[in-house]
Amino acid sequence: MILVLDVGNTNIVLGVYNSEKLVAEWRLSTIAARTSDEYGIQVLNLFQYNKLEPTKVEGAIISSVVPNIMYSLEHMVRKYFEIEPVVVGPGVKTGINVKYDNPREVGADRIVNAVAAHEIYKRSLIIIDFGTATTFCAVRGNGDYLGGAICPGVTISSEALVQKAAKLPRVELAKTPSLICKNTIASMQAGIVYGYIGQVEYIVKLMKKELMELKEKEPLVVATGGLAKLISEESEYVDVINPFLTLEGLRIIYEKNKK
Repeated sequence: MILVLDVGNTNIVLGVYNSEKLVAEWRLSTIAARTSDEYGIQVLNLFQYNKLEPTKVEGAIISSVVPNIMYSLEHMVRKYFEIEPVVVGPGVKTGINVKYDNPREVGADRIVNAVAAHEIYKRSLIIIDFGTATTFCAVRGNGDYLGGAICPGVTISSEALVQKAAKLPRVELAKTPSLICKNTIASMQAGIVYGYIGQVEYIVKLMKKELMELKEKEPLVVATGGLAKLISEESEYVDVINPFLTLEGLRIIYEKNKK
């Protein structure tokens, strides 16, 4: 079995693969102050709950956008699974060509998503990851990672609205039946959700145009991340929702780098 960990600013998503099959998937809060032992006990409890045997884990891979948590997680894997984890970063084989001005600036999660989408769909792509930040990535059919755009995530936008407008309450992120709403909570929900859908569609429209100017076929638009379903279901611009895209990418990169 392979243990894969994707460390985001808000959550750590973990998965266990048996060959190419995802047999378990969990989310933990990203808390840099936690020790390797605290994370180790949490992960072992999850294994026990799912009736998985930790001694059968023969490999692990980590991608992270939170550098100060890496010591705890790497040490946790070494101590509790007795293996050396692969860490996504410079020197790791991915199978794609990063065309960023400085490839080291690209977040590991964006690279992992690009690897998975390129391997699975094998065509030009726009990948949208709805996380703490929302990222848009353009990948050519030949595997060239061109770059993209980064926006505040839906939750960040909602929290900023509440913090900066004294009389507005915190609201659940939910779709409303219409855009002409008759109370404050529904009005905020409509503005946040449908406004964000409009932002996504406009960025995708322009990115499609730029890719097709490079003689690419019309790109497939793939969405992933915690809020992918909420936003993408209302948009005609999103072709595929793949909630496990990042975990798939980690598994693929591990296979490319295992000794």
